[in-house]
Amino acid sequence: MSAIKKFAGQTAIYGFSSVITRFLNFFLTPVYVGLYSPKVYGIFSVMYSWASMLNALLAFGMETTYFRYLNKYENDKQKVYNNTFFTVSLMALMFLLFTFLFVDDIAAWMQMGKVYDPDYARYIKYFIYILVADALAVIPFAKVRADGRPIRYSIIKFVNILTFIGLNLLFIFVFPLIIKEGWFGAEYLIGWYREGWVGYVFISNLIASLITLLLLVPELLKLTFTYDVTLVKEMFIYSLPVLIANISFIINENIDKIFLGQLLPPAIADQEVGIYAACYKIAVFLSIFINAFRLGAEPFFFSHAKNKNATETYARIMNFFVIAVSLIFVLLVANIEMLKYFVTGKNAAEQALYWSGLRVVPILLFGYVSLGIYINLSIWYKLSDQTRYGLYISGIGAILTIILNIIFIPEYSYMASAWISLTAYTVMMVLSYLWGQRNYPIPYKIKKNIIYLLSSVCIVFVAFVVFDRNLLIGNALFLIFTFIIIFVERKELKAIFAIK
Repeated sequence: MSAIKKFAGQTAIYGFSSVITRFLNFFLTPVYVGLYSPKVYGIFSVMYSWASMLNALLAFGMETTYFRYLNKYENDKQKVYNNTFFTVSLMALMFLLFTFLFVDDIAAWMQMGKVYDPDYARYIKYFIYILVADALAVIPFAKVRADGRPIRYSIIKFVNILTFIGLNLLFIFVFPLIIKEGWFGAEYLIGWYREGWVGYVFISNLIASLITLLLLVPELLKLTFTYDVTLVKEMFIYSLPVLIANISFIINENIDKIFLGQLLPPAIADQEVGIYAACYKIAVFLSIFINAFRLGAEPFFFSHAKNKNATETYARIMNFFVIAVSLIFVLLVANIEMLKYFVTGKNAAEQALYWSGLRVVPILLFGYVSLGIYINLSIWYKLSDQTRYGLYISGIGAILTIILNIIFIPEYSYMASAWISLTAYTVMMVLSYLWGQRNYPIPYKIKKNIIYLLSSVCIVFVAFVVFDRNLLIGNALFLIFTFIIIFVERKELKAIFAIK
C-alpha cells in the first residue's frame, strides 16, 4: 500500500495546485460573461478550442514519450531530455514560420459566412506566440514532474494563473477606472485603450506564458546541444500514435464548439457557442481532478512498471479513482443551483440565456467521468509500447464526434454536442478496457466499479430531474452515497491509512 500512499501524496499536491489554479481561472468566467455578450464569448471560446488542438499537435506526443524513454534508458536520461526538447522546439519553430505566412487567410476562413472582423488576424498572431511559448515549456514541465518535484510544478502554475488573472483585471477594470476618474496616466491610456475588447484576454495569456517560460530557465539550462538521430527516429515511432491519439482527444473535447459556430445559422451561432461554453465551465470542476490524477499518474505508472505487483497497484488505483469521480459527479450536480451563479450575464435576459444551457451539465460531467476512466485505462498501451491502440481508440472517438455532430447539431444545437461527447468518451472507455484486458491484463474490480458508476447516475437523475435540483435533497443523497462507500471500502481505507 505504500506505493498507493506515495501516488496519493503526489497527486494531492498536483490536485491542490490544479484546484486553486483552475478555480482562480474559473473566477474569470463570471467576469467574462458579465462583460461580453454570448456572441463575443463565443468568439473567445472558438479561439481557445483551436488553441487546444494546436497545443497537442506541437507537443507531438513527446510528453508521454519522455516518461516512457526515461524508463527505458534509465542510465541516459540526459540524452532523452535533450532529444525530446529539441524535437518539440523544431516543431514549434516550423509552426511559427508557416502560420505567419497565412495569418490573413486563416482569419478570413474562420469568419466565413460572418461579418468580417479585422481584429481576427491580430487574435491569431497572439495565439501563435502563446502556442510556441507553451510548446517550449512542455518538456521542461515534464522534467519537473519526472524529477518528483510537484511543489515546484505547482508554484510555476500558480504564478502563471495569477499573472493571467492580474492582467485581465488590469485591462478590464483598472484601466477603465483610471480613464473614468482622470487619474495619472489617463491621457496615455485614452490614446490606445479599447474598452470591452476581447483581445486583452489573449494578450494577458501571452504575457503569462512568457513568464512561465522564464521560470523554467533552470530546467532549460540543463540542456546540452546534442541530437541523436537514431533515438529520435525511435521516439517518433512511439510518439506518432500518441500524437494522433492526443489530437483525436482534443477534437473530442473542442470540435463541438467549432462545429456549433460553423453549422448553426450565423445569426445564432456565436450565441449558442457562448451559452454552451459557459455552462461547460461548470463541468471543469471534475476535469480539475482528472487533470491532477493525470499529472501524478503518468510518471508514477512508468516508474512503477517493473515492480512485480504493478498490475494489482494499478487496479487499486482505478478503484479509488472511480469512487472519487463518482462522488465528485454527484456533489457537483447536487450543488448546481449554487454553481450556476458563476455563469451570469450583464442583465436578466442574458442570465436567462446562459442558464438555459444548465441541462447539459450532468451529461458533460458524466462524459468527464468516462474520459477519466479512459485516461486511467490507457496506461496499458503506453507501458506495453502498443501506442497504436491509443490511435485506434481516440480515432474512433474522434470520427464518432465529427460525424454525429455534423448530423445532429443543425437540429439539436448544443444538446446534441453534449450527448455526443458522452457517447464518444464511453465508447473509448469500453474499447480501451476490452483491448487492454486482451493485451495487458490488469485485475480491475469491474463489477464493483460499474455499481459505483450506475449508482452515481441514478442519484444524479433523482437529484436533478425528480427533485428539480433541490439543494438539500441533492446534498443529502451525496452524504448517504459517501457513507455507503466508506463502509464498503473500510478495509482498503484502513490498510492505506494504517488505521488499526
